[in-house]
Amino acid sequence: MPPTNRPSESLRRPQIWAIGISRLRDLFRDIAGEYDDRADLRLISRGYEDAVHEIDAAGVDRPDIVVAAGSNGTYLKARIQVPVVLVSPTGFDVMHALARARRDASQVALVTHGETPAEVRHFVAAYGIDVVFASYQSAQDAETCVLDLRDRGVGTVVGPGLVTDLATRAGMSTVFLYSRASVRVAFDTALEVAKATSNEMLRRQRLDNVLQHLRDGVVALDARGRVEAINQRLAQVLGIDASRAVGRPLAELAPDIARAIPDGDGETLETVRGVGYVVHRGPLIGSSDGTGTVLTFQESRAVERLDRTLRSRLRTQQFAARYRIDDLVGACPAIERVRQLARRYATSDATVLIRGESGTGKEMVAQGVHQLGARRDFPFVAINCGAFPEALLESELFGYEEGAFTGARRGGKAGLIEAAHRGTLFLDEIGEMPLPLQSRLLRVLQEREVVRLGSTEPIRIDVRVIAATHRALTMAVETGEFRADLYYRLNILNITLPPLRERQPDILPLAAGLLYQAARREPRLAARIHDAGQAAQLLLDVSEPLRRHAWPGNVRELQNVIERIAVELADVGGHAEREGADGAEGAGSALTPDVLRSIAPEVFDDNERSVAALTLRQRSRRVEADEIRAALEACNGDRDAVCESLGISKTTLWRRLNASG
Repeated sequence: MPPTNRPSESLRRPQIWAIGISRLRDLFRDIAGEYDDRADLRLISRGYEDAVHEIDAAGVDRPDIVVAAGSNGTYLKARIQVPVVLVSPTGFDVMHALARARRDASQVALVTHGETPAEVRHFVAAYGIDVVFASYQSAQDAETCVLDLRDRGVGTVVGPGLVTDLATRAGMSTVFLYSRASVRVAFDTALEVAKATSNEMLRRQRLDNVLQHLRDGVVALDARGRVEAINQRLAQVLGIDASRAVGRPLAELAPDIARAIPDGDGETLETVRGVGYVVHRGPLIGSSDGTGTVLTFQESRAVERLDRTLRSRLRTQQFAARYRIDDLVGACPAIERVRQLARRYATSDATVLIRGESGTGKEMVAQGVHQLGARRDFPFVAINCGAFPEALLESELFGYEEGAFTGARRGGKAGLIEAAHRGTLFLDEIGEMPLPLQSRLLRVLQEREVVRLGSTEPIRIDVRVIAATHRALTMAVETGEFRADLYYRLNILNITLPPLRERQPDILPLAAGLLYQAARREPRLAARIHDAGQAAQLLLDVSEPLRRHAWPGNVRELQNVIERIAVELADVGGHAEREGADGAEGAGSALTPDVLRSIAPEVFDDNERSVAALTLRQRSRRVEADEIRAALEACNGDRDAVCESLGISKTTLWRRLNASG
């Protein structure tokens, strides 16, 4: 048969002590058997101080709840830490007892502990019963009260056990005030209180268990600053016993902690016994004495470690590679060689140097190598070394500590090298890196550790470095613009990307792919260009000018031209749709050489096309000279500003301008 595991059998039954003397004790005994299945009920025939001693001597076996009555119950309630439920006579008890007393004597007195309840007086007045009311505070008061009533001619006394015993010894008739019903009500109330106390104790135990497992120090205070709960973590910091702290003022246990408490809810940074803590203060709703306070002490170093961990995780998502090596479009032998090298180098952790003119796709190849390697699940962090001033580049690369310079972020900042931990650091335009930073980067590559600005503590890192440049670094080494030792540290594995003018068979497939991508962003084209094949059909009439152009800006320049073509096709297609139903057919022949010439005249420039006949070194110098002239124009002819922005000397500026012819 199935097991019968009733929850009531597995739980500890409440321990109830019924403390009574004289007639109340006998009444307890008469009904105790009714509660055998619900509680462990113990009858105590002691009162007042003797009962207090017996409860204290019980130790861990002390009762969960005490049931008592009259002055005895009031005495115990003020002197023991156990909840006390008082037996109180019901209205029916009073009416029944007075009715019995009136049968025995004409003069009746009702004696109660403390002031006679107002409802009892109202009840007696309502029924027109002639009753003398009397009350007492202690056993001595009770004896005096009984003797006084006897002298006043009272024949019968109605009251609790102590009073009726005294009245009997004084020769008076008595009626016991309490009934079985009032005792049952007291026992039932005791069970409810015991259950509530047990639930509260269980809740506190669970809360304490939670507090003890917290890594931070936590203390809960009542409205008067007394400890309601404290975990072991904070108790150890304060050097106090957590079990003895409850109920004592925090200002007495730890004055330095009390001074560190924020004035209002919120956070503050405080030093406690030589250790920095972030102290958070919040309200404790439902404390034993109104609204209290919860204090959380979190070690500042732990906050910093957590901040670094969170930043690392966020950067893992932020610094992600988007391209794969298969995204590199082209079928010429040079591009196929690039793919082969990328797949081969991805299995290694050695540094890769990617060479190629601007716009040839160096970062795409770097991302492809990262995606193929074992570090693919970690950050890919790219930085253009020529896009930042020297001071800013240094802080971006290496990070800084708080107070390292004016305007430094509070708490400091991790650099991009740290952000690339366990992943790949891509240094684009490495040839533009200032010489002072080259020496710091060399140390990072050699020692695999980075030191933030304003710090002396090195941070271990695990990164793979991929660098890229459009410059001839060997020439920069000869002129002293690039460190030879850094060059040899970078030049371990090599990939060289060919310029677009040397990849004529790939120009049309590249253009078609770029047009298809543009069509996906342009709703007016998306309905007519569903794949790269349809895009290639639209480019057929202008394929020859596209192939003959030298493309000094390489794929980036081709992408710009294709964007213009996409806008033109979208406008023509939209106009055709407005003109008639055959607009779609007209869109296929909308792109003609004349249209291309109007939107991209540089494609037909003979001077640009003549660049294809130059040697590699001449083409490189021509591109460099064009960049220098553009910089001169941007700086209004200020050669000092150009030299500073490009990181070259005036001699180098003059030599390269003249060498270009």
